[in-house]
Amino acid sequence: YDLEDRTLLFAQNIRGLAKRLPRTLANVEDLKQLIRSSGSVGANYIEANESLGTKDFLLHIKISRKEAKESRFFLRLLDAGGQREVDEERKGLANEATELMNIMGAIYRKSLT
Repeated sequence: YDLEDRTLLFAQNIRGLAKRLPRTLANVEDLKQLIRSSGSVGANYIEANESLGTKDFLLHIKISRKEAKESRFFLRLLDAGGQREVDEERKGLANEATELMNIMGAIYRKSLT
């Protein structure tokens, strides 16, 4: 699985979820943050792969992990408005954010050695 493709799919799926959520004040504000952070996971991973050196690589991988963690946080805050299917999708995306977080963390740790 190409990680660039996986992070792109994650961001696209977040945007798809956003279209189906109720437009409450809280959801609108949380979605703004979620959309930014979900896109930043992949953008920083791409930056890491185009890095100028080890420090730059590690910085962008660490930021990518941080953005995945932030995405998970905002996914947990969203209110699906009682829509079971949408809530299941939200939970699945939160799990994907956790997996991306773990992958970026593993890349970071392995790159230190």
